[in-house]
Amino acid sequence: MAQHAADAPFRSTGTRMPPMISGGLPLLGHAIEFGRDAFGLLHRARREHGDVAGFRLAHKKMFLLTGPEASEAFFRAPDEQLSAKEAYKMMTPVFGKDVVYDAPTPKKLGEQMAMLMPALRDKRMRTYGEIVAKEVDLSIDELGDAGVTDFVGYCAKLTNYTSAHCLLGPEFRGRLTVEFSELYHDLEQGIHPIGYLNPYLPIPAFKKRDKARVRLEELIGGIVRERRKSGREGEDFLQTLMEAKYEDGQGLSDHEITGMLLAAMFAGHHTSSMTTAWTMFELLQHPYYLARVLRQLEDVYGDSDDISYVSLRELTLLEYAIKEALRLHPPLFMLLRTVMEDFEYDGYVMPKGSNLVVSPAVSHRIASVFEDPDAFDPDRFAPDREEDKNRFNYISFGGGRHKCLGNAFAILQIKVIFAKLLRRYELWLAGDRIETDFAGVVVGPKGPVRVNYRRRRNHP
Repeated sequence: MAQHAADAPFRSTGTRMPPMISGGLPLLGHAIEFGRDAFGLLHRARREHGDVAGFRLAHKKMFLLTGPEASEAFFRAPDEQLSAKEAYKMMTPVFGKDVVYDAPTPKKLGEQMAMLMPALRDKRMRTYGEIVAKEVDLSIDELGDAGVTDFVGYCAKLTNYTSAHCLLGPEFRGRLTVEFSELYHDLEQGIHPIGYLNPYLPIPAFKKRDKARVRLEELIGGIVRERRKSGREGEDFLQTLMEAKYEDGQGLSDHEITGMLLAAMFAGHHTSSMTTAWTMFELLQHPYYLARVLRQLEDVYGDSDDISYVSLRELTLLEYAIKEALRLHPPLFMLLRTVMEDFEYDGYVMPKGSNLVVSPAVSHRIASVFEDPDAFDPDRFAPDREEDKNRFNYISFGGGRHKCLGNAFAILQIKVIFAKLLRRYELWLAGDRIETDFAGVVVGPKGPVRVNYRRRRNHP
């Protein structure tokens, strides 16, 4: 069959372009398949061409890199060659102009990211653990002694509260209303794969996203002004950003504070919510490993209900289970870079103006990297195996200089939630089918998934 000119691979004298996957339409390329099933398209690309494969989304040329060596090349490339800022322009309407990926210069982006570091130090992390524990206790009061709950919805609500409390402080947590939940939902729904092509299309999801962003800035800006007026200081992300200054001595505007808080909340809430749900579902389907986790919880805590920051580090089996849930079900199934200077790998050249994709969802299922890759096997992370010893084998949180800063916060949240719930309740699945929802850029379990619970006899 003759190939349309628009579908032809890139040509460059003396170089070899990565092979393009089969199919695709004139003008649109693989855009329709990507919008319908991006996850499936990426898996198909690896099946057809291995570590390096190309596809086209309308006018955008995309190249998928999979496997540890390709991931390392992707994450180690300098920003001047592979740009995250250019790749994530779709996030500008969410976080705001001049914030995070829309920062006017790489230097300013670096300064903004550095401003979050004080919020992730030990002193603050200890405070966050206490806050999460209190929020879980409140949720347990609502659950009561026995019943059934949609665990996907439960996790979304709980991590919404914990993230808001840790990031924005008690003032905002005390005002969490239906309005905030709806605004945050509209903001999340506005992050859609079609945004890679144009995040400003006049579609309903993007219109709702823009209205939600304006209202959230009003709400957060009001809390910033109140705190400044009262003189109160908090142990939260908000306080960190209120005190932060650029190298030139200038502080952050309310607009910048809102954008950075939304970026932090988006990362923390999504990862924690979805991974908590997936970890629970996997443990309930693998009772042998769940029993081991419960024994370790008993060994660490006994009759005590004091979930200390130090004790959380002893929960190694739970941490392996969380990492395994993240390996099998990474919330961010694809990470992007825009090629600013020709990028060469494995004998191929990916030219300036194209886009590179790394997919944890695909790379984590490679049999030569992970033994029996489709199986839930947390022991693969134990010291005698360490299948993640090569740090580019396991990329749920990205890698290199752009590795997610919030990974420690996310793991802490999830550990506290499980340390409370598993010791308080016997839990079992109600029989709902567990599926993945690929409707957005961030993927998670499709609710509702009902879980039965009953208070343990030996727990107060």
